Amino acid sequence: MSLRVIFMGTPDFAVPTLTEIVGQGHEVVSCYTRAPAQAGRGLDLKPSPVHRAAERFGIPVFTPKTLKSEEAAEIIASHEADVAVVVAYGMILPQAILDLPELGCLNLHASLLPRWRGAAPIQRAVMAGDAESGICVMKMEAGLDTGPVGMVEKVAIDRDMTAGELHDRLASLGADLMVRALAALGRGGLRFTPQPEAGVTYAAKIANAEARLNWARPARQVHDLVRGLSPFPGAFAEVDLGKGPERLKVLRTALAGGAAEPGTLLDGEGTIACAEGAVKLLQVQRAGGRGPMSGAEFLRGARLEPGHRF
Repeated sequence: MSLRVIFMGTPDFAVPTLTEIVGQGHEVVSCYTRAPAQAGRGLDLKPSPVHRAAERFGIPVFTPKTLKSEEAAEIIASHEADVAVVVAYGMILPQAILDLPELGCLNLHASLLPRWRGAAPIQRAVMAGDAESGICVMKMEAGLDTGPVGMVEKVAIDRDMTAGELHDRLASLGADLMVRALAALGRGGLRFTPQPEAGVTYAAKIANAEARLNWARPARQVHDLVRGLSPFPGAFAEVDLGKGPERLKVLRTALAGGAAEPGTLLDGEGTIACAEGAVKLLQVQRAGGRGPMSGAEFLRGARLEPGHRF
């Protein structure tokens, strides 16, 4: 059964779901996304990835600053949609909007609810060293990711998987899950289960201070922080190359052996001692640098010798 769908989303993560919904023959009557933001040196207005995808499909795009006005509700009601699909939209839907589509509003959330409700579930899961994550189709309520869940797919998190790699895996998996949910919804077969009260955690936005590496932590925690913040915003360390402290973005590490005072460079390959164990720098990027490089390549260029303290 083909449904009339309002799609609400903003980043790259949401594009596969929009593409799959269109590909399955549903009528996407409108697309809501965040307004174009200034980007680049010229500060030109840059439409969101979802905005650009919707235009390619010929879908009308709306970028309201708020959904809390009567005018916004009237416009959404005029679309006469069966369902709204929300994927990382970035704006809160008031109850007046949630009540408009006949079949409700479905949200694609990148965690195994109720764990990691909130803004940064993918990064928080990796940073915490979780062994698995997943994607949920949830019926939206006024609360923050509190609604009942209709479908779930789980994904194992490899101990070296980065947040970027998990993001891409869940974006693809989520697109398939959402179209299966819409098919079930259209035939009246989508059943929702309330979230358990136990196990609730919140995935707050990543604060800048969290990205700084602390070598006085166990190597496993350092490694998890690096991969949880890779590729964006990137964990960082500070290193003195003779002109004062300089930020070094650390994009990939591996657990390694060795012991010394935390922060001590142990060899020419980029192995750094932590409180327990050590990590090897596999991929780093200097501030304003030309791009990522291996830890060994960085050390050669910076002329840092074993014993140097980060």
